[in-house]
Amino acid sequence: MKTLKILSTLLLLLAASAASAQALKGKIYEQSQSATKAPLIGANVFWLGTTVGAATNANGEFSINYPNSPNHKLVISFVGFETDTIDVAHNQTFLEHTLSQSVALDGVVFTGTAKGAHYDRISPMQTQIVTSAELQRAACCNLSESFETNASVDVSYSDAVSGAKQIQLLGLAGTYTQLQAENIPTLRGLGSVFGLYYVPGSWMESIQVSKGTASVANGYESVTGQINIEYKKPWNDERMYFNIYQNNLGMTEINANASIDVSKKVSTMLLVHGENMSNKVDHNEDSFVDHPLIKQYHIFNRWKYQGENMESQVGIKILDEHRISGQKSYSSGSLSIPGQPFGVDVKTQRQEGFLKVGYIFNRPSTSLGFIAAASNHDQESMFGSNLYNADQQSVHSNLVFVSYIGNTSHGVKTGVNFNFDKYNEVLNGTTYNREEHVPGVYFEYTYKFLDKLTLMTGVRYDNHNQFGDFVTPRIHFRYQPAQQVTLRASAGRGLRSPAVIAENAFLLSSSKQMELTEPIEMEDAWNYGLNITQRYNLWDRELTLSTDYYHTKFVNQLVVDMDQDPTKILFYNLKGRSYSNSFQVEASYSPFTRFDVTAAYRLNDVKTTIDGTLKQKPLVSEYKGLLTFGYKTPFNKWQFDYTIQLNGGGTLPSNEQLPAELQRKSTFPSYTTMNAQITKLFRKWELYVGVENLTGFKQDNPIISAADPYNTYFDATQVWGPLTGRKFYAGIRMSIYK
Repeated sequence: MKTLKILSTLLLLLAASAASAQALKGKIYEQSQSATKAPLIGANVFWLGTTVGAATNANGEFSINYPNSPNHKLVISFVGFETDTIDVAHNQTFLEHTLSQSVALDGVVFTGTAKGAHYDRISPMQTQIVTSAELQRAACCNLSESFETNASVDVSYSDAVSGAKQIQLLGLAGTYTQLQAENIPTLRGLGSVFGLYYVPGSWMESIQVSKGTASVANGYESVTGQINIEYKKPWNDERMYFNIYQNNLGMTEINANASIDVSKKVSTMLLVHGENMSNKVDHNEDSFVDHPLIKQYHIFNRWKYQGENMESQVGIKILDEHRISGQKSYSSGSLSIPGQPFGVDVKTQRQEGFLKVGYIFNRPSTSLGFIAAASNHDQESMFGSNLYNADQQSVHSNLVFVSYIGNTSHGVKTGVNFNFDKYNEVLNGTTYNREEHVPGVYFEYTYKFLDKLTLMTGVRYDNHNQFGDFVTPRIHFRYQPAQQVTLRASAGRGLRSPAVIAENAFLLSSSKQMELTEPIEMEDAWNYGLNITQRYNLWDRELTLSTDYYHTKFVNQLVVDMDQDPTKILFYNLKGRSYSNSFQVEASYSPFTRFDVTAAYRLNDVKTTIDGTLKQKPLVSEYKGLLTFGYKTPFNKWQFDYTIQLNGGGTLPSNEQLPAELQRKSTFPSYTTMNAQITKLFRKWELYVGVENLTGFKQDNPIISAADPYNTYFDATQVWGPLTGRKFYAGIRMSIYK
């Protein structure tokens, strides 16, 4: 508590030091022949003759301190664009500017295009920005399908019945990756199992994927990385949007959004999503549907107030989803008991709300912000004979102060936050209720030397009502020895309190009984990472090569043991070693105009101690290869995208104790999938058609004892590959801008 008092006092002292200078905020766009004004990400903005500078974020926005000189000439530059110098009035607070991508010379025009996915060149953390343009290269119906062209993030089915999906980053489960929506923690606990379906693809403006531990300002839970979702904003140029999607399996999806400026200072946006899958599909003829039947309705409304020194946002989301799966003969509302068809029936209602308030002081680079968010998740579910009903209420708040010490090269960020989670769970008549409340305080110092060097180090102190006090230190380092080379290093600690049943509810898709053999402690891990990004001029075009290595070492971990007893799933604390090594190399290049190629290869070495033996972690591919091609014809009339994924083999949970007729191999093989899409672009709308899993590869017999689902050994959780063959789809997108 002494540390808490010291850091809280420091926060108040820094807030009191806010003085009298101004900051210039603005937004930079790239020039386009269409009506669309695209934000320019990573543009350099600095005052002429000074070292005071900034870079535009994922929305093309920047904030820069006024220099201590009467000369206010602002220089804006980006590779492949014309550099502009602008005179700025001394009292100006906002600026919008468009950089030209074209350079005319004796009647010849050279043009360039920005990549849909690229690495942030300024951030001290290794961060890949996935824009809406990249998301539209595939059938991005929701967050689970947003990483088809991404080499770092894997998404796979958790089981072969419920349709639940999970993320893997650095070879570890998605629960170790901190998922945020505009820097607010989201889809934790109960929301983690089916949460990837709760984020419609057309709602997303961009996704930032960071490897390694995140900033201490974002909490203590990040172990392997962070995924931050940026939704579309009412103050951006898009005024109306409509999308309809249909695939050959019978799924229909409709998305629409509209935004208006209520006044000069107030704007609002309404986003609506609806989907329906009512066709029972059984490709492998095992009597179980391969895709759950889903009806989902989702609404998101947000408002923004923009004053001279203060801005605020408020928003609310409401979700209602009903998913039905199991045997084709199962009907919703029926009991799933021996002698009756096996069924999975999950009804979910979720409400979320958030408030953001920010005040910008006259002192350069000084602001005070407050974020508050709350959610309620109510789930009634049946997984065969397992009845699981639960609800979760969560509250998150964060008060953050940003300023500097001496000059803007020495930035500080400090604040206090509070997390609250209340779980009410009933599994087969047994109640599991608990509350968690965690107040915390943090301090982060950042040193910047021009664009060459950035050192960001921070520490946070938290007090958990069950697990007591703990300290989380983290450090990130970025160094650019040459203009074409960037080195990054990171190290830090991450902790999390596992919601054992809520986060593993998909394991109920089996006859195995869940058993907690001891009180579960907090998961505790250290992550270390190195990255080098190099840019080469190859035949007058930029070749980007990124190589990274990350090591994660667990001090304690929740072990999910499916090996000891074929009739049980045992949960206990780590007793031995557990670690992950991930090595990845990725290259991107444009061999000719409007043609982009990305190639990547990753190795995973993930081991954990199960039943006293250090083993390769089951259901984790040991390697992955990715190759993507994207081409746009002149004048952006047509777009062609093609992706190849090589998924390496791995190990499976032990089947040695099963009856001989149900035993499987101890390993699974490597396999290849291919996706392709063609898009016809018009001025205000687009028509797209595509195919997923072009090779038609499917995992054979993914369900153990599918013929007798009430058998003691029934298990639908050993999924390592696709469950369906080729999936064809088509859709229409329409956008109207200012």
